[in-house]
Amino acid sequence: MTTIAFIGLGNMGIGMASNLAKAGHDIRALDISKDAIARAVEAGCIGVKDTHDAVKDADIVVTMLPAGKHVRMVYGDEGGVFDHAKKGTLFIDSSTIDVATARAVISTAEHKGFHMIDAPVSGGVGGAAAGTLTFMCGGTKDAFNTAKPYLDIMGKNVFHAGDAGNGQVAKIANNMLLGIHMIGTCEAFNLAEKLGLDAQTFYDISSTASGQNWSMTSYCPAPGPVESAPSNSDYKPGFAAAMMLKDLRLAQDAATTARAATPLGTQAEALYSLMEASGKDNLDFSGIMKLINGTI
Repeated sequence: MTTIAFIGLGNMGIGMASNLAKAGHDIRALDISKDAIARAVEAGCIGVKDTHDAVKDADIVVTMLPAGKHVRMVYGDEGGVFDHAKKGTLFIDSSTIDVATARAVISTAEHKGFHMIDAPVSGGVGGAAAGTLTFMCGGTKDAFNTAKPYLDIMGKNVFHAGDAGNGQVAKIANNMLLGIHMIGTCEAFNLAEKLGLDAQTFYDISSTASGQNWSMTSYCPAPGPVESAPSNSDYKPGFAAAMMLKDLRLAQDAATTARAATPLGTQAEALYSLMEASGKDNLDFSGIMKLINGTI
């Protein structure tokens, strides 16, 4: 049994922490929300009141936080993880944050005698609960190899992407591509409908032709063809449009820094920004269909 501090028990973190607890590990659960800690306790974790209690005896610290500023604060502020963790502790940050912050925090951790990887995830709330997430990891090979048995409990696919920060690179590039695919898929279904071709017939054809893609066959934004898709439950989010917009903004910031041309990524960010401005970014990201077809 390994003692693991898990900090950040939101929609994703609670499922991840629960799976580690189910595997028999001693999970010290911490969040700013008392309700979140209570849910973690119900799932077999041990609730703690502060960072000191969470990490003082931990062999591993896992964080799942909203943004880079929170990662810097939780690890580096006075009384943070760096101040209370024992030397040699492994840190796994599964937040989706900017590449520069990931690299800076890992560099500081290593300088202080810790091991750390960035390990953002793909797979949504369902994947977190089911333990089927995809982890994209950056950091040293030794740190990755130490982390992998625990990532395997929480995920189905675990990849080492290379140096520190490369997990974030893989995540934002992948999600930029996903956002572009989703918009294109919505436009195709909308065009077909406007020209008199129903969604099911278009799906049957395109899903076996060159237009086939994950956004169509696994997560179809047009109601009907894929029963489990959010489009068939009023676009209740599995992955909210607000989260997609966050990732697209991270991708654009990184593209600017790297002087990389991403014209379609830029347009994808602009369209999801319109969803935000319309107050509809609480819908699933496939709800961009409603913007494309003019129903919001």
